[in-house]
Amino acid sequence: MIEELYTKEQVELRERARELAETAIRPVAAKHDVEQTFPWEVHEAIREAGLSGVWIPKEYGGMGGGVLDLCLVVEEFSRACGAMGVGFAVNALGSFPILLSGTEEQKKRWLPPIASGEKMISFGLSEKDAGSDAASMKTRAVKEGDHYILNGEKKWNTGGAIASYNTIFAVTDPERGARGISGLVVEKGMEGYEVGKHEDKMGIRAIPVVEIHFKDCKVPEENLLGGVENQGFKQAMMTLDRARPGVAAQAVGLAQGALDLAIEYTGKRRQFGQTISSFQGIQWMLAEMGTQIEAARALVHYAARAIDSGHKNITKLSAMCKLMATDTAMRVTTDCVQLFGGYGYCKDYPIEKYMRDAKITQIYEGTNQIQKLVIGRSLLREAANK
Repeated sequence: MIEELYTKEQVELRERARELAETAIRPVAAKHDVEQTFPWEVHEAIREAGLSGVWIPKEYGGMGGGVLDLCLVVEEFSRACGAMGVGFAVNALGSFPILLSGTEEQKKRWLPPIASGEKMISFGLSEKDAGSDAASMKTRAVKEGDHYILNGEKKWNTGGAIASYNTIFAVTDPERGARGISGLVVEKGMEGYEVGKHEDKMGIRAIPVVEIHFKDCKVPEENLLGGVENQGFKQAMMTLDRARPGVAAQAVGLAQGALDLAIEYTGKRRQFGQTISSFQGIQWMLAEMGTQIEAARALVHYAARAIDSGHKNITKLSAMCKLMATDTAMRVTTDCVQLFGGYGYCKDYPIEKYMRDAKITQIYEGTNQIQKLVIGRSLLREAANK
């Protein structure tokens, strides 16, 4: 990180996040990965450090930072543990719809407890038959008096088992397709709200990924996001545009963390009478990985700055940084496992966890194949408008 390119506050924020990652996250990463348990002690440490609401405006109890500030923290947390990085970032994903589209009353009601870390929030868009094609969702919300009756289920809900709030998207007007979807903030404990299957995952095992079931779930009409029906698909897409740099930052952190371990290991491992880091072939691998990481980080921060500036056309940049950073993470972590040799394939060393954690970054918040479609269409549209 070239500190001159960032504000003093951002440099300090990065240092605070790094210190917390090393003292509170790294020591328990392996334990929670093996047990597949949520690290409540880390959550409390984040609260005590005052980092819970980095991206939330000060008027709602947050630090008033932007997407770049969020990315700086997520990268440092992910450098120590990818699961705990996404466990932090998912609160931004869940709260962005409120920040972008909520009424003033809704912002004042839900954002302060998220900013303080008292409450957590998740995001429910995908379903078993509605992944990349989110517009084909089946979950229904029917208005009855002063409530919506919600029926259906959401799949791949990251953090849903521990979240107090869940931003859920459901069909309110089936005749309108994607334009008939609305956003609702569903609160844990509401009648008809049930946490279902907990996924047994390859990576990010310290953060629960679950199914959420709604069986005649009664949601007060004041929980309709923005107080307006049929704006949900637009709200969800706007959210993903702003949240994808966070996934990209998680990927950069994983790649950097893996490279750090590989540099340390190759500097100690001796073969043929010398450290393996003295071999040209190894140095070339390290050089390629370091260059890829710096390029990915630069694009992530460029996209985040564009979003924070208020630039309107952020979809392409957001998709580009997600695509590049997550592909980089998978490539770098795989190469780092290779550098560890047989040890890299065993749980005796932490490097294999980085590869497992990296894979999901190419899949969630829009697969990288979808990102390529988004980028390609954006490029063609720009060319046609010249």
